[in-house]
Amino acid sequence: MAKRIWPWVFLGFLLVSLLGCSLSELSARLSTPVPIEQEAVQTPVVIVLTPTPLPPDLISQADVEEQLVINVYAQVAPAVVCITAADQFGSCFGSGFVIDTEGHVVTNDHVAEAAADLLVTLADERTVPAELVGTDAGSDLAVLKIDVPPEELTVVQLGDSSSLRVGQRAIAIGNPFGLQRTVTTGVISSLGRTLPRDDSDFQIAELIQTDAAINPGNSGGPLLDSRGRVIGVNTAIRSLTGVNSGVGFAVPVDIVKRVLPELISAGRYQHPWIGVSGTTISPEIVEAMDLSVDKGVLIFTVEPDSPAFKAGVLGGDRDVTFSGRTMRAGGDILVAINDTEVKDFDDLVNYLASSTSVGDRVVLTVVRDGAETTLELTLEERPTDR
Repeated sequence: MAKRIWPWVFLGFLLVSLLGCSLSELSARLSTPVPIEQEAVQTPVVIVLTPTPLPPDLISQADVEEQLVINVYAQVAPAVVCITAADQFGSCFGSGFVIDTEGHVVTNDHVAEAAADLLVTLADERTVPAELVGTDAGSDLAVLKIDVPPEELTVVQLGDSSSLRVGQRAIAIGNPFGLQRTVTTGVISSLGRTLPRDDSDFQIAELIQTDAAINPGNSGGPLLDSRGRVIGVNTAIRSLTGVNSGVGFAVPVDIVKRVLPELISAGRYQHPWIGVSGTTISPEIVEAMDLSVDKGVLIFTVEPDSPAFKAGVLGGDRDVTFSGRTMRAGGDILVAINDTEVKDFDDLVNYLASSTSVGDRVVLTVVRDGAETTLELTLEERPTDR
């Protein structure tokens, strides 16, 4: 019996020995790291950019552009003043510019009305009292007068705004945030803009739009052309933050030329008025009211005893509601004034401001019941209480 068992014992011992060797070899293999073939690393490509020198004629042109602004600033900056007051301790809250050797200074109405006792700081840092000669909220213009010897004043040259074109250069000089005689540049972005007033039903007309930076403190300063001539008076910005957003406005110099003489002689300006309210015709209005024309001003109301009322202009006689809006229908459609086409309400506002005066006779062309007719009226001064 023992002889039978020993062969099996021997065989078992042999198997355990062989298994132990195999496990030792496997353990050794597992504990020995096997080199992993590394990925090929690409050498980065280095590109060396060598700037191409600008052509000499292009550099020369840039130098000319630069010199132009330098020359304009040197010419006009001495005529630009800081508008301040005793309680401002020399800090500018507005700008202005000298227009004659008598010491008249042009600024904005909203600047002139900001303090009772105004002071003007000149380019030589002298501060002198300023007398308020006249103001006009309707054009946001005002005239001050300072007592300074003529030979000590630098006077601006007034240009012409009727020949302005969108895209031409615009240079602004003023005192933004009290930083005296700061220059900024841009272009004329648009012409013939109108702006609503906070204190009136009437609009400020015929404004120049520019992207030259205009900020609080620039108000009343000059907007200039490339020859240093005044083409406008900086007056407002369109902004959600209260600082420049690339949309600024200036009163054109041709309006300044119309208003200034009356401000100097009478202290106020009379704005011409016809006495109607209405809206610009749109495609929706044409469809809803079945109008026979697609451009012009639809007259809503005619004020009693106004020039338009006396001339027989008709306002609407019924209400029409469309697209959730209600407006007067049935009134005359104004399509021209003195043979100048009226495509929208701004055209009417701008024409009255730039081309007419109180007492002028004008001819209105209106469409009534599908047919054109003309009506003549005499312009009167518009109400000053609204």
